[in-house]
Amino acid sequence: MPRFTHDFPFDPSHGHTLDDLLRVPAPEAPADFDAFWRARYSAARRIAPEPRTGALVEERDGARVLEVSYASVYGRRGGWLVLPAHGAPARHGFVIGHGYGGRDQPGPDLPLPLPRSAALLPCVSGMPTRGLRDGVPPLARDHVLHGIDSRDGYVIGDCVTDLWCAASALLELVPELTAGRLGYLGESFGGGLGALALPWDDRFAAAQLTVPTFGNHPLRLTLPCTGSGEAVRRHHRDHPGITEVLAYYDAATAATRITVPVLVAPALFDPVVPPPGQFAVHGALAGPRELHVLDAGHFEHEGTKEAQEALRAAGADFFSRALG
Repeated sequence: MPRFTHDFPFDPSHGHTLDDLLRVPAPEAPADFDAFWRARYSAARRIAPEPRTGALVEERDGARVLEVSYASVYGRRGGWLVLPAHGAPARHGFVIGHGYGGRDQPGPDLPLPLPRSAALLPCVSGMPTRGLRDGVPPLARDHVLHGIDSRDGYVIGDCVTDLWCAASALLELVPELTAGRLGYLGESFGGGLGALALPWDDRFAAAQLTVPTFGNHPLRLTLPCTGSGEAVRRHHRDHPGITEVLAYYDAATAATRITVPVLVAPALFDPVVPPPGQFAVHGALAGPRELHVLDAGHFEHEGTKEAQEALRAAGADFFSRALG
């Protein structure tokens, strides 16, 4: 296990070895878990995405980046559309989720995992800057609690819908792409959302989930951290009934329904997303799975750059095999 010098008042590895983490289970699903999510997915597919492209933002890494917006639940969502440079047709398509800080630019999501790819990078409901929504707080610690007392009103469900609608918008904007052959990438918040979205949407053929959150809520509620999970943990002390809602939003539970190939990159040491929850997502996957273990997540260290380069290479290799 890696050892890092830190000043957190808790151990970000929570005392777990890799062998321990590989045995973390997924919670049992509520009886109507599948019905709940299939109904949400059906509602999302009934939304006409009505995508609109805007200004060209930049050209780099063999791609053009344009502003884009599309219709989703509770209004339009904004983001970025990535297209191959020089007007070349796209061979692959990706929806790319973001972390729990929102998204104000494409940033490190470029270059895409495969050449000649198109992608839609949405900013999901309530998140800065292009997902801001009246009445939904943008700060992670407040956003993650918005509507948490209601299974149907929890904002995380709206964020998952935004991903499905982003896929609809991408397929309309880039007609040469084939439904059933899309890839998904998500890190942290975006990794957890992806796990919740993937089981029900057969337009995705493969996914990469990096340091995914929302895995094994019952266990997460016992583990201190510095991220959104800490806000949920503290809220739970005074509102224990939220466990009934969280059962529908557990990324590890959802992973038991994911049958497409998935590359998971969980971390052994992570102050923001407790590692046991991350590994629970990997361990629960029902389909082909690949594991790329990171020494640390959400933590800058001497080997961060090399770790990022290795993960990018692993992702490119994975998608080249999974998507062809």
